[in-house]
Amino acid sequence: MEQTVRWLTAEEQHAWRSFVRMHERLMGRLSRLLQTESKVSPADFAVLVELTDVPEGRQRFLDLARALEWEKSRMSHHIARMVKRGLVVRDECPEDGRGAFVVITDEGRAMIEAAAPRHVEAVRELFLDNVTPAELRLLAQVSERVVAKLDEEPA
Repeated sequence: MEQTVRWLTAEEQHAWRSFVRMHERLMGRLSRLLQTESKVSPADFAVLVELTDVPEGRQRFLDLARALEWEKSRMSHHIARMVKRGLVVRDECPEDGRGAFVVITDEGRAMIEAAAPRHVEAVRELFLDNVTPAELRLLAQVSERVVAKLDEEPA
């Protein structure tokens, strides 16, 4: 059975491409800034942010992979590199022999605490200072709706 493609209208295509271009440019600029000014890779920063947002800085390995939308193998390799640098430790789960936790170390906490002020400053300068409060609220509403829809459907 052949399905009809619902092509984007000119307005939809413009909005989509503008959004993608903005996202790519912002993430590229923020990534370069983190790397050059704070010596933190964007991937390390993403992991450390997730861990600082949970109690005791500890999260199940698979939950962390899901939160970052990373494949299990990517998460495994990246966490192994972060363990070698002392930013996190793996803590086996006694209740589940196959499960493990990723836990932020004092070194990891120090790294993100040093990088966060400049990162926040850049987010303000590159993004927040360029939108109105009403636009910001609307963007949050749209983002939350899209994320909720994505969360309904398994990847």
